[in-house]
Amino acid sequence: MIIVTGACGFIGSCLIGKLNDLGFNEIIAVDDFTNELKNKNLESKKIKKRIDRDVFSEWLVINYELVEFIFHLGARTNTAEFDEKLLSKMNTVYSKMIWNHCIDYQIPLVYASSAATYGLGEYGYNDDESIIPNLMPLNPYGVSKNEFDKWVLKQDKQPFYWAGLKFFNVYGPNEYHKERMASVVFHAFNQISETGQMKLFRSHNPEFKDGEQMRDFIYVKDVLEVCIWLMHHRKNSGIYNLGSGQARTFNDLVHSVFKAMDVNESISFIDTPEDIRDKYQYFTEAKMNKLKEIGYPNEFTSLEEGVKDYVSNYLLNQGRL
Repeated sequence: MIIVTGACGFIGSCLIGKLNDLGFNEIIAVDDFTNELKNKNLESKKIKKRIDRDVFSEWLVINYELVEFIFHLGARTNTAEFDEKLLSKMNTVYSKMIWNHCIDYQIPLVYASSAATYGLGEYGYNDDESIIPNLMPLNPYGVSKNEFDKWVLKQDKQPFYWAGLKFFNVYGPNEYHKERMASVVFHAFNQISETGQMKLFRSHNPEFKDGEQMRDFIYVKDVLEVCIWLMHHRKNSGIYNLGSGQARTFNDLVHSVFKAMDVNESISFIDTPEDIRDKYQYFTEAKMNKLKEIGYPNEFTSLEEGVKDYVSNYLLNQGRL
């Protein structure tokens, strides 16, 4: 059996669909199943059992001999959440529990970290583990993720195989429930559908023109390919970046959405909300050498092709992966 935590969420549900496509149907889905909108992400998926996240530890103690692999993708992912105790409980303490079980029962583990750990990029966006203790995340979410990464690197005992993945700006199907935290592609599609235009955040940094803020956008289908490859690879444990490796502007992204929707462009700018303005990343770009050096063979989808596929095959008909 393969366990996926955060099973109802964006990446978790997409991963279950990918596993099903590859013939893996003995899936244990772990999550809080009270959100009906998120639960729609699991419709039509082949799942052996759903386990509430609050009782997962007890379930694993009893059933560990049946478990082949754990993808720990469940987390509190709201970057505007400032309840540090909640984030520590959900993102750091919970992850430590899973890590320790994977040691006890010798279960290989892939877990989700985040590019939010890099803060303003004072040390670059290189997944060199020696810089992790020095990183300065801009929000409590990033702190909670970085605290777990730091803890992992201090551990003498480890699962026989593990990998932490620093997800950059992931976009794609099954993010309908994410509201404010959904990708800019998702928000752009909805704004353009409703108003025929798109409002982007104005730059409050003189080094960047409006709309020229740059992020590393990665299509969720590429994330799934990496996860599946690591499940089979099972060596070279460590923390890895997972982005496209190429920073693109928000203008580029919105141009791609207008083109995929076959709508004439109309872009304007509004002030970045004050609650996130001083925590706003103006540039992110994953250094992807480390993953390539251990043998990952695939190229990453271009922004234009990823947006086209997402809009044409999912957003236009509210389809799920």
